[in-house]
Amino acid sequence: MKARFLPFALLTLLPLTASAETFRCGKWIIDEDITREDLLRKCGDPTSRDSRVEDVRAPNQYTGGNMKVGETVIETWIYHRGNGASPMVVTIVDGRIKSIERQKK
Repeated sequence: MKARFLPFALLTLLPLTASAETFRCGKWIIDEDITREDLLRKCGDPTSRDSRVEDVRAPNQYTGGNMKVGETVIETWIYHRGNGASPMVVTIVDGRIKSIERQKK
């Protein structure tokens, strides 16, 4: 009886095992494990970059609302890779690469 549910359980885990996006810069394969400094060294400056600061908020146990506890810097770097290749969008939060994805058209 339990064997009937195994295929369903495996299907629900598929999104969790999907690999992150990667892209090639010259001879290098770039993924989310690379540092911001290595990304600049291997790929150079992005074609465009945007930066914004957002408040970090947490619940306030005394008022029931929430309060600002800090700030986070979110950078979006776009690398255009030439004809036929989708631009890659690299999201960097507080100096660490958080995601790499193809730019949606």
